[in-house]
Amino acid sequence: MLYDAYEVQRSFLAGASRMASMGAGWLNNPANLFGYGSMGPVVAASLDVFAHASAPRGRPEFGIHQTQVGKRVVEVEEEILLRLPFGQLKHFRKVGLEDPGPKLLIVAPMSGHFATLLRGTVERMLPKHDVYITDWRDAKMVPLEEGSFDLDDYVDYLMAFLDAIGPGGHMLAVCQPSVPAFAAVTLMNADKHPATPKTLTMMGGPIDTRKAPTAVNTLATERPHAWFQRNVIATVPMIYPGAGRKVYPGFLQLAGFMTMNLGSHLVSHWELFKHLVVGDEESADATRDFYEEYRSVADLDEAFYLQTVDVVFQRHLLPKGEFVHRGRLVDPKSITRTALLAVEGERDDISGVGQTRAALDLAAKLPESRKQYLLAKGVGHYGIFNGRKWRERIAPVVEAFIAKA
Repeated sequence: MLYDAYEVQRSFLAGASRMASMGAGWLNNPANLFGYGSMGPVVAASLDVFAHASAPRGRPEFGIHQTQVGKRVVEVEEEILLRLPFGQLKHFRKVGLEDPGPKLLIVAPMSGHFATLLRGTVERMLPKHDVYITDWRDAKMVPLEEGSFDLDDYVDYLMAFLDAIGPGGHMLAVCQPSVPAFAAVTLMNADKHPATPKTLTMMGGPIDTRKAPTAVNTLATERPHAWFQRNVIATVPMIYPGAGRKVYPGFLQLAGFMTMNLGSHLVSHWELFKHLVVGDEESADATRDFYEEYRSVADLDEAFYLQTVDVVFQRHLLPKGEFVHRGRLVDPKSITRTALLAVEGERDDISGVGQTRAALDLAAKLPESRKQYLLAKGVGHYGIFNGRKWRERIAPVVEAFIAKA
């Protein structure tokens, strides 16, 4: 019933959003004399903010068509290298470039948002690297006959993607996938797999959530596993290809993130309103673009969500040396070939300081010369992989780390 109620509300808001957008357009029309009154811009801005906040959203596009390599502007084409039921390996191919740079697999979170949330990460790494990304599917779009998807499958997918890319690659995991990426690298090192990545960069990942626990970590530990199964799992309605699938809905994840920083989001929308009133479209567009991406959400398969809550946030199996993948113990001491970089944000309210760095200690047999740590001062969770601080302060460190390997 939860998902059905959401769909009913969404349909009503979609109509209201369209009406508000039409009203704002009418008031902003130069031929409309009412728009020149003292209240015209205020009412138009109010309708515009409401229309944007309540509009339905689908899967965004990356929209990366070119990049600058040195002094040369190079065309970029998206291609699918490997397609699996719950995700595909997307390649940003630089057209006509003989040496596209080191192969880099960017692992996007499966945490309610689409891989396009990392558009800024891709854009920044693209000039010097041959970039690939894990493009996860929205679980409500995956038919039931495709089976389920859990944390073990996530690890399998990463190993399959690395195998498809081939030897000599590098991997960068943002937030949640730091755990399965670390597990995949451990297994591939143990097997001496030819496609074992040369480096693994983990950014704001919950390797050991016992260290500096955040509100997200506390929520997961103060409630029993059965509570999550009863209260946050819903059934996909009949209107979607994945009808009948049990999922953790993306709209619940978005609601949780918005609630955590409600004050900041209210201030952002107030600033959007003021920009529109005075006609500062450039600033208004920047805020719109952020929320256009932020509010585009995807569902997670029940098996993956519940297993992640249990293994990563409640029982802490990886740092305790008890993480098992398909009956096989994942032993971080097996990591001897892959250099590790842990990046944390000083103001990260999702993954606390120390949670990602724990991976360096777990890889006890990897020489210290092949481990690196970066604490980004004054940077929050989103700023680790997007925005000016990522581009100017963090990305250069990642580039140098990859080049050194």
